[in-house]
Amino acid sequence: MVKLTMIARVTDGLPVAEGLDDGRDVPDADFYKQQVKALFKNLSRGHNEASRMSVETGPYIFHYIIEGRVCYLTMCDRAYPKKLSFQYLEDLKNEFERVYGNQIETAARPYAFIKFDTFIQKTKKLYQDTRTQRNIGKLNDELYEVHQIMTRNVQEVLGVGEKLDQVSQMSSRLTSESRIYADKAKDLNRQALIRKWAPVAVVLGVVFLLLWVRKKLW
Repeated sequence: MVKLTMIARVTDGLPVAEGLDDGRDVPDADFYKQQVKALFKNLSRGHNEASRMSVETGPYIFHYIIEGRVCYLTMCDRAYPKKLSFQYLEDLKNEFERVYGNQIETAARPYAFIKFDTFIQKTKKLYQDTRTQRNIGKLNDELYEVHQIMTRNVQEVLGVGEKLDQVSQMSSRLTSESRIYADKAKDLNRQALIRKWAPVAVVLGVVFLLLWVRKKLW
């Protein structure tokens, strides 16, 4: 059964729509919504490049598809057919692109397209009962296959993102420190050159001054 549905812009992880009635029958619904936002954040950083993926979390599983720089994600019971989950997301994607496709990049605030909830709720009802003739037909559709879609654990996915962040931060810190050390090295070299050649410059300056005075006097 479909439990949560959220849609976000991949470039920055901004959530643009969600099912307003979602999660009412899910214990710790806020916890899972935070996991979804963390996944969106990872996707915005390019940590997971797969355009379709399933991510296990507790008794549930996230399924998402990425199309046109938009991520469509749903959380379902583990027993709910994976094939129906992705066909549900495909239906959302097709309608969302039709209605809001040219407005994605200009969305400036979270849940800018919250009115899409109406279509989410209507579509979710169609997919709730897996025994309907409609859904049985979708399950038997051999043209739509999901076997090759990767399934991973949420801690693994989020953990990879955190490790990549740490590596990125360490790299930035090392680059910054390298620049500081390089600047200090240049200063030390400059000071060493000054100490080495300053006496010579003074002597030459005195000699030239004496020659100039002598010339003026004579």
